[in-house]
Amino acid sequence: MSLPIAEMQTGTHFHIYGKSTWYKSCSEGGTGGPGGAGDQHGGEGGSGEGGALIFGSQIANFNFYSHGQEPRQPSQIEHITSQIFQGREEILDKMQQYFSQEPKKRRIFVLHGLGGSGKTQVALKFLESINGFTKRFFVNASSPEALKTSFMNIAISQSFGKTPEAGFQWLISENKEWTLLFDNADDPKLKLSPFFPQCTHGNIIITSRNPQLAAYGPASHSQVGDLDKENAALLLLARAVKEHTDENHTLAMGIVQELSCLPLAIVQAGAYIAKFKCLLDYLHIYRQNKEELLRQHPDQTLDDYEWTVYTTWQISFEELSPVAAQFLQSIFANATQWILNNEGNETESMGEARKFLQNFVSGSGSWSKQYFRNIVAEIEEYSLIQSQEASGTLDMHPLVHLWCSSTLPDEGTTRACMANVVGMAMDLGPDAYLERIRMIAHINVLVPDFTVVNSQFWRQYAWMYHAGGKFEQAKGLCELDLQRQRELLGKHHPATLMAMGNLAATYGKLGRYREAELLKLSVLKECQKIFGDGHPDTLKAMANLAVTYGQLGRYREAEPLEISVLKERQKLLGDGHPDTLRAMANLAATYGKLGRYREAEPLELSVLKERQKLLGDDHPDTLLAMANLACTYRDLGWCREAEPLETSVLKERQKLLGDGHPDTLRAMSNLAATYGKLGRYREAEDLETSVLKERQKLLGDGHPDTLRAMANLAVTYGQLGRHREAEPLEISVLKERQKLLGDGHPDTLSAMANLAATYGQLGRYREAEPLEISVLKERQKLLGDDHPDTLRAMANLAITLHSTGRPQKAENLQLKVVAKCRDVLGTDHPDTLNATKDLRATQHVLAKAKDSEKPAKRISKLLSRELDGALSAPSVSSIDNDTKFGHSHVMSLSTTQALNFKPSVNNQIQKLLTWHQDWALLLLDQELSHKMEGC
Repeated sequence: MSLPIAEMQTGTHFHIYGKSTWYKSCSEGGTGGPGGAGDQHGGEGGSGEGGALIFGSQIANFNFYSHGQEPRQPSQIEHITSQIFQGREEILDKMQQYFSQEPKKRRIFVLHGLGGSGKTQVALKFLESINGFTKRFFVNASSPEALKTSFMNIAISQSFGKTPEAGFQWLISENKEWTLLFDNADDPKLKLSPFFPQCTHGNIIITSRNPQLAAYGPASHSQVGDLDKENAALLLLARAVKEHTDENHTLAMGIVQELSCLPLAIVQAGAYIAKFKCLLDYLHIYRQNKEELLRQHPDQTLDDYEWTVYTTWQISFEELSPVAAQFLQSIFANATQWILNNEGNETESMGEARKFLQNFVSGSGSWSKQYFRNIVAEIEEYSLIQSQEASGTLDMHPLVHLWCSSTLPDEGTTRACMANVVGMAMDLGPDAYLERIRMIAHINVLVPDFTVVNSQFWRQYAWMYHAGGKFEQAKGLCELDLQRQRELLGKHHPATLMAMGNLAATYGKLGRYREAELLKLSVLKECQKIFGDGHPDTLKAMANLAVTYGQLGRYREAEPLEISVLKERQKLLGDGHPDTLRAMANLAATYGKLGRYREAEPLELSVLKERQKLLGDDHPDTLLAMANLACTYRDLGWCREAEPLETSVLKERQKLLGDGHPDTLRAMSNLAATYGKLGRYREAEDLETSVLKERQKLLGDGHPDTLRAMANLAVTYGQLGRHREAEPLEISVLKERQKLLGDGHPDTLSAMANLAATYGQLGRYREAEPLEISVLKERQKLLGDDHPDTLRAMANLAITLHSTGRPQKAENLQLKVVAKCRDVLGTDHPDTLNATKDLRATQHVLAKAKDSEKPAKRISKLLSRELDGALSAPSVSSIDNDTKFGHSHVMSLSTTQALNFKPSVNNQIQKLLTWHQDWALLLLDQELSHKMEGC
């Protein structure tokens, strides 16, 4: 039996348990100075358009009678688009272009989307803006009876009769550009085509929740989705009757994001805010009373749309079959095979799950994909879900999801049933990472407390929590699973070792590296004992331990383990196997941490090419390889090559994982680091501020990733000259890292170096110097003299020596730095160029100092002679030293005047000291700047 122990990969992405998706140490930090160091991460492995809403309103020349009314000559009722309509330019442009083609030929355009998205308002806005249409008629398409009444009204309004047939005849005979707006054609059982006039002229616009009606306009249809955030915020402020100030706009953006930019929800929110004057507090009120607010109809409306967010979906929901309704309030299907394979004692909720899943079992007793498709199609006809053909997934609007969860029948049993279905459905295979992430939204609703998860599915839920970045929940379930395996099977059983590996992986994600190390050491020893050194599970355990060594900064211990794993996998599995590529990526990450960027680059290029070939460009593992290569490019000083790769990674992760996922935040942080290297500090600041806020919310203030985000933001503050804002952040980071990681950890040393650099920028050299000496000594011991981080520490100390008047000592260090940078990084690397520039500045100072020796000696002689032994003159060496520094040890002009020498002597001394002060000002222009480090 092969034990799927979690193999972890250094880097920007980290899945757990069993087969893994590996991420390398992407230099996450460091927007500052030469070379940001990154973090080793190991592990397993849109908003649409929008519009304002005035639903059900009529436009000019739209005439109708309600069904059942006595027909009469209709009055002309003028209806216009809502005065707060926002956005939808793309759809309106598409409609304008379509209806401008081929006049005098019948044209049909279909607007489809979720109830509450503003379809009718888009149609009204278009008809309000277009010229050339003669008469325009509103057709209630909600039922056959309503349709007949609408056509009867058309006949009456044109004095052509009093029957629906007469209405049809008038439209056929009127060979002009009339328009019919078939509104609310939502019933999937209603055939709409018999109600189209049988002629080749005229214009038809259809609004419907049913996307199948797009068949009437194969090239002329648009989905009306959510508004973009900007227009959604404008709509909210308009309905709330609030001025568009910066403060109000910021509040509105937060509210519309919470409402997923659904137009009807935004209008309801705006009405509530207008009534209770609560823009500032609305988000808090909404979070406490979501269901009540989404059901609440405003007292004052700007249209005759009679439904709220929840009632508009309830109307569709009531049309579904019982099985489709239950499906909508759960969703899935690997579970069917699980239930067929696992007969036996069941809890009530397991029995409910079995009963539900039997709806997808064919007569032969196996999973029926067609039954499943039938249910999906029924729900999709009301736009309550959307199937994505390309990805094979089902999408549900977040507010529909909330509505489903708040209308569950027999809530406790139903939640437990569906939680079991999700557990059964979870694929634990190596390629199911994205499926696990997509489950998180359902889990958050179904399982508010992870402790209620059925024990049969602890591991499955732990995987889902881990994939979704919910590490505390994953840890809790991993601990429960490990305890159970130990009790049932003993501490040496392979299943127990797997549970131990999973818990260790989660500890790593939580920054608890020392606890992870102890578990991983135990797993490795047991695997070596049970399976032998060359077994795949032993190699996995070895790779995992190497990752933790990297996280602890013990790169020299990680390297031999990773080399062994790579060689064994190449021999056992071949060069192109995913596990071999993972080992190659891990070794490259360690090379990067050791400053051996030129050795890392070819390995990462190979990994990227193989994964693109094997998995495709947008697979998470391929994106990881791309991110790792970009980090190495940055370390090599090739920031322009790194930027497009990091931009692509960020966009793809936002699309695949969402904005708040840890891997997306890591991609954002990496791009910010590159922006910093390119001098685009304000762009870097925006990204880093977002990353810090999200990590504080997701992981807490003391997590290593949160501290890294704080350190990076501080670096950027420094680059923007905001050193006083940087200092308290850097002090916090240093204290937390000393407590969490110890004084000698590479990340702690980076924090110490950055704080010292900030002290230097603030002119507090006496505080900077002891920190820089400590950093240099520790790095020499930990990383060696030639490591780029050691050279960076040496360069920073040299700058402090220069700034405190010891240019000769500074030059000695800088000569070493320049020589080693040229050898290790190359002559064109930014670190080499910066070191060379600093050396030249120091040598310029030394040259000036040499020129100043003569006037300094003359001052000394004059003072000695005039004081005639009464006062001790400064020694030549001390004056030379002071002159070199440009500091204040030499007497000032006012001091010499106070000595009351005779005028001729005073004049000579004053000339010499004036020259000395001018030269000191020149030294200030030559002052060097401390180089901040990435964290």
